[in-house]
Amino acid sequence: MSAMALYVHVPFCLKICAYCDFCHVLYQKELADRWLDAVQEELSARVRTRNLKTIYIGGGTPSSLSCAQLDRLLTMLDPFASLVKEYTLEINPESLSAEKAACMVHHGINRASLGYQTNNAQLLRQMNRIANASDVIKAMAVLRDVGITNLSLDILYSLPSQTMAQLQEAVEAAIAMKPKHLSLYSLTIEPHTLFAAKKLKPCDAETEADMYEWICARLEKAGFAQYELSNFARDGYVAQHNWIYWEYEDFYGIGCGAWGKEKDVRYEHTRSIRAYCENPKAIMETRLSIAEQMFENVMMGMRLRQGMDTVRFVERYGQRVQDVYPRSIAFLQDNGLIEPDFSSRLQATKRGYVILNSVLEVFLEESHIDS
Repeated sequence: MSAMALYVHVPFCLKICAYCDFCHVLYQKELADRWLDAVQEELSARVRTRNLKTIYIGGGTPSSLSCAQLDRLLTMLDPFASLVKEYTLEINPESLSAEKAACMVHHGINRASLGYQTNNAQLLRQMNRIANASDVIKAMAVLRDVGITNLSLDILYSLPSQTMAQLQEAVEAAIAMKPKHLSLYSLTIEPHTLFAAKKLKPCDAETEADMYEWICARLEKAGFAQYELSNFARDGYVAQHNWIYWEYEDFYGIGCGAWGKEKDVRYEHTRSIRAYCENPKAIMETRLSIAEQMFENVMMGMRLRQGMDTVRFVERYGQRVQDVYPRSIAFLQDNGLIEPDFSSRLQATKRGYVILNSVLEVFLEESHIDS
């Protein structure tokens, strides 16, 4: 069965955020034009189905493309978008215009994910962000005016020097903007970022845990259901594209810095935009063993609050999860970290979900022993 989802990575940004480790480069018109040529070539060679369920255009900053370039990219994707249920574009508010929003609607985009991060001016400067909370509100209004009402906001927490009060203020402001979906990510400082060069550190582990606990409680009270570790949605607005990742289904990845998975092969592209433009079909492939696939399936599926689909697991691998990981299952059940009934889902308990990384390490250890 062909992949049902398509991810396109747009590497261009108007400014580089201090925490970002994704494939990115400052926007240059001529380079973006060459990149579009390469994307067209790769799309023609790689994407074999017109029956996609979701398309997600991320980055980088897709909205940093000029309106003409955005129209060109979306026109390339038109043949694959006719049956798409969820079509998402990532936006940084400072690079959105009414013209670009109209272009998005014309090509069927029905969901937007906006970079918000925080409303604190000092923290925004520290992150090298251009837009402030007022810009986010204006961008949301522009999108709603053209009919795109399925709006998601990204929020970062555990930022260097961030206080609980600053986080709470940022979340309250986000709730007041009335998005349908919120993604809240704890800061990880990756090598080769500006934060790493400045030797900055996130909040201490205890503060970060307190922030996460408060986030979960506050968003539940505000009507956002937590359906994944970092994601919260109003009823009917779960991110369908990311759900495909967590259910360990196949997806196409297009563009430098993108990766995809098809059957037992995971592939990734170069992070060099010039190398990509020279040969957009070149990919680095990793063939996954059955043991690796089974662990990745568990790892991704258990991120969902409802857990991993155990029926689908048997369909894929011909084995029950409790037979593949008998010691892990027994240990985690004995310690109250997974629910006792996994006839349909392998689900962490409330206590286990809070320390999910530790739960997954148990499965990983057994996976290594038996592989």
